[in-house]
Amino acid sequence: MSAENESEAVLLIDDVDGVRTLTLNRPDAYNSLTVALKEDLLAALRDAAEDSSVRAVVLTGTGKAFCAGQDLREHVALLQAGDPAPLRTVDEHYNPTVRAITTMPKPVIAAVNGTAAGAGASLAYASDIRIAAQSAKFLMAFANVGLTADSGASWTLPRLIGYGRAMEMMLLAQPVGAEEALRIGMVNVVVPDEQVLATAQELAGRMAAGPTTAYAKIKEAMLAAAGEPLDGALDVEARTQAEAGVTADHREAVEAFVAKRKPEFTGR
Repeated sequence: MSAENESEAVLLIDDVDGVRTLTLNRPDAYNSLTVALKEDLLAALRDAAEDSSVRAVVLTGTGKAFCAGQDLREHVALLQAGDPAPLRTVDEHYNPTVRAITTMPKPVIAAVNGTAAGAGASLAYASDIRIAAQSAKFLMAFANVGLTADSGASWTLPRLIGYGRAMEMMLLAQPVGAEEALRIGMVNVVVPDEQVLATAQELAGRMAAGPTTAYAKIKEAMLAAAGEPLDGALDVEARTQAEAGVTADHREAVEAFVAKRKPEFTGR
């Protein structure tokens, strides 16, 4: 691993037409997650959630990997120094980051440009849509370093691919390639490597021109239903539908349908 340029940002942020792209930028370290990168990513996600000009988010990485998970060099150095920080990182960084993605009131699309491992794979699982490069691989390697699941993977992964296959990935720590990930429902689309970011940004651009509040309410209802019995899910659907029903975008869509024209959504 080559030394990083300390002046270079570990997270790149780019805005185009309502789409904010967040790029993990530690390519020499396979975009593994240091404290600095975790803190920058969490802050950026929270900012994107609050910024009304942002109507879709793309999460990706530079270089050959999407994200290799926890930076173990930093982690072991802190452990050897007796620093308690590594034991707090789940509560301070990973859990809030997953909550920020899943509760983001706009779509989050993961452009998985290469290997996604551990907490890095979990960032993709927490996203709403996953676009994978043909070279992408997903690896749940927690057991290999004597750890259990974190970053929401014990909840998100079984909901994507089923309990049995998720348990196999967790216990055996064997990588799953892009085509197999597509077959089992872990990702939505597989594209050539050079097209992964453009594909994700094009989709995000289309969604950024869509009914943003409706997307937020869909995410809220789906997230609630994943852990609710039917009656609870029906209650959340009733509330979120009522909230979506009074938006300008709903009225615009209905008026456009009657007039046989394309709706022009404003995200409100």
